[in-house]
Amino acid sequence: MIEITELQNCCDINYCTSILCFAEIGVGLVGFGVFFLLFGMLLYMDAVLLAFGNILFLSGLAVIIGLRRTFGFFFQKPKFKGTSFFLGGIVIVLLRWPVLGMLLEIYGFINLFRSFFPIAFGFLGSLVNIPFLSKVRIHILLWEKQDSSSVV
Repeated sequence: MIEITELQNCCDINYCTSILCFAEIGVGLVGFGVFFLLFGMLLYMDAVLLAFGNILFLSGLAVIIGLRRTFGFFFQKPKFKGTSFFLGGIVIVLLRWPVLGMLLEIYGFINLFRSFFPIAFGFLGSLVNIPFLSKVRIHILLWEKQDSSSVV
């Protein structure tokens, strides 16, 4: 439960102009975006909820890390394929084709955050000794090594 003093600190004009307040707002936007995405999938691919979740997720990401870093992350040359599938999936969801749009988004998300998955699995594996996660992490690392060695 939020205490009254914390709420007053967040509403203070000097506090709200700080980076922390914007980061809190961004985390809230990302959280609501993920919630609406999951809720939209649970309700058999409801296009409105999925579109709202996508908009909240991207706006929250932009608020957390800033517009320049967001564009810098999405429009890097090695990540262009993932970006095009991810943003294309969002456009397809907005055009009310939710199943195809979500498939494109998932593929783009995997391509965009491929380098982050071994770190996340390593962190989860260090928290709890789960053999399945360590095997998945090893396979992802080997797959990434093979993918980076191939010339396209």
